Amino acid sequence: MVVAELGLGPDELDRHALLDVARCVVRDVGGSAAPLTCFLLGVAVGRGMSLSEATSRVSTVVETWRGVDWRD
Repeated sequence: MVVAELGLGPDELDRHALLDVARCVVRDVGGSAAPLTCFLLGVAVGRGMSLSEATSRVSTVVETWRGVDWRD
């Protein structure tokens, strides 16, 4: 499993939180933005932000993007 390969313990992965954020991003922004968003969450958490704070901030930003036409 990737968690073990990266030297992480099972308690260091909140799969449900990451999948919830990815689902919101896919729905409101687009599928290609989800992997990058999850990566950026990991960077923020790696720099000391809690996962709950990071997911809350991303969710707030994503909410403001609803209805934006990204084709322009």
